[in-house]
Amino acid sequence: MPSLSSPEPSSPGLSVPLLDGVRQWLAEHGAEPTPARVAQALREQGRVLGDAEVLGTAERLRSELVGSGPLEPLLADPAVTDVLVSAPDRVWVDRGGGLELTSVAFADAGAVRRLAQRLAAVAGRRLDDARPWVDARLPDGTRLHAVLPPVAVACTCLALRVVRPSAFTLDELVTAGTVPPGGDRVLRALLRARLSFLISGGTGSGKTTLLSALLGLVGPGERIVLAEDSAELRPDHPHVVRLETRPANQEGAGLVTLEDLVRQALRMRPDRLVVGEVRGAEVVHLLAALNTGHEGGCGTVHANAAADVPARLEALGTAAGLDRAALHSQLAAALSVVLHLVRDRSGRRRIAEVRVLERDPTGLVRTVPALRWGARGFVRERGWERLRDLLGDEWSDEGTEGARHG
Repeated sequence: MPSLSSPEPSSPGLSVPLLDGVRQWLAEHGAEPTPARVAQALREQGRVLGDAEVLGTAERLRSELVGSGPLEPLLADPAVTDVLVSAPDRVWVDRGGGLELTSVAFADAGAVRRLAQRLAAVAGRRLDDARPWVDARLPDGTRLHAVLPPVAVACTCLALRVVRPSAFTLDELVTAGTVPPGGDRVLRALLRARLSFLISGGTGSGKTTLLSALLGLVGPGERIVLAEDSAELRPDHPHVVRLETRPANQEGAGLVTLEDLVRQALRMRPDRLVVGEVRGAEVVHLLAALNTGHEGGCGTVHANAAADVPARLEALGTAAGLDRAALHSQLAAALSVVLHLVRDRSGRRRIAEVRVLERDPTGLVRTVPALRWGARGFVRERGWERLRDLLGDEWSDEGTEGARHG
């Protein structure tokens, strides 16, 4: 296996057609790329090489056929959250502080394509010229996205998002600076009060990480039902039911959408209905559920700012056939709080603000700032009184500096 600081192993003197011939022979004979099998395959190609060349060829083929090839050390790094390949010699990682260019490299663009296609096959998906992109989850939970040329110019683009087997705790997020000092008291009270909430933010801002941590605070006697496009949530909780969407097969049958999952989840006696990412028609069923006794529901949504969340949900609801007035009526009764995450220039993820929802004189829903980020704790804004009323008996100002007046 190649090291983190070295490029993909090469085999001097071996042409690409010769390597392709070895791959073809191994595939036809169902053989693992062991040194003995590679040597036999080379003999079949009319070549006899020394031990060093045979071992180098075997190592190179094994890196392509087993695991994630030269990306394996990066994915094994516990600090890495994303691995991105944009060219054979352009492999980037994110360790929580922004993208870093690594010294890992592939032999050529063909090697990137082969790895992307093999990973897609492992996930049970098709990736070829007829279907040049794939979005799937690997067996270990890693999220795979790949696009082949010519849609991706010059080289296959490959993105892998690592899902760690255990979720961060809320205390760990406080230590990491995602939650300000004392801010965990507000979030714990939010869960105890069974308020419905959404976590908003951009890609990579930590929405899934925060949601997993919060779901770990749910009482052990409650049943959590998750509906996700790709199963990424890993709450530390004893009673979790996980549902995941499924694409149609090659005949166009078997499609299971997030809307389907939300409908099924409602029949599974959820104490907490969770939608991993609200992104389509499922918003209608989610809001309806939160208006019919399913308290404490939650999910995530992509939005540039907390103030944009009503407009984002309005767009999704309108596309699903729900008119504007009905959407805002449902939204006002269903949702209580929005937690907005940002990622600053240093790469640190943090809760920028907490907002409550209210209706304006026209009947439309808007978000009102209740708490904003502060280095020493949340700073209270004009919506704080409304949030405190929503938290009810679960919140007490006594003996805490967890939220300060601005």
